[in-house]
Amino acid sequence: MDQPNATQQPEPDLASTQRDPEEESVHRALERYYRTGKPPWDTGVTPPELVALVEGHGALPPGRALELGCGTGTNAIYLARHGWEVAAVDLIDRAVDQARKKAAEAGVAVRLLHGDATRLDELDVPGPFDLFFDLSCYCGIPLHRRDAYAAGLTHRAAPGARLLMFGYGPEPSGNPAPEVTSWAAGVTADELRARFPGWELLDVTPGTNSVPTFWFTLRRDA
Repeated sequence: MDQPNATQQPEPDLASTQRDPEEESVHRALERYYRTGKPPWDTGVTPPELVALVEGHGALPPGRALELGCGTGTNAIYLARHGWEVAAVDLIDRAVDQARKKAAEAGVAVRLLHGDATRLDELDVPGPFDLFFDLSCYCGIPLHRRDAYAAGLTHRAAPGARLLMFGYGPEPSGNPAPEVTSWAAGVTADELRARFPGWELLDVTPGTNSVPTFWFTLRRDA
């Protein structure tokens, strides 16, 4: 499938998207992770949960995929190698630059965009998409922007589209407050059911991390 050269994508004016202190705090925290070392969610290894969805029993046929919070591109590149037409978005320009370099070295076409996953209308990702992948992006989004995230995906979802999401659960009471206030909320199945009308929550599988984490699988109504 023909895709634009990733290096030719226009960059949105992200200064306009930093609209309140909570969003600015998220941006600063994520930027610091990539500036000072490898973020814990950007391991360079594709999770087995995504591999199972793409290659396992009853695997989805290749189609169009959008990754939210793609980091340095490990999973977007994996999807492209397995026949998917892939667009991927990350808030941190340093991460996107690394992802573009990795995609070029891998010889795969991925549309890599520097932007805000809660403001997809500002980016060139019209959809429809058959698969959305989110590796701990949603749970890092301030609560007041999560409805916009859900609406953006819903607007771009093909009938029957899947959303595979990894997220941290709520911070246990008594633990030290996280760097960003909204991160303490994490993500729960009940929240996803409320914020994603028109989707069915198919599965919730606990992660193997030392803190509460979950894999959520949702399907857009046909």
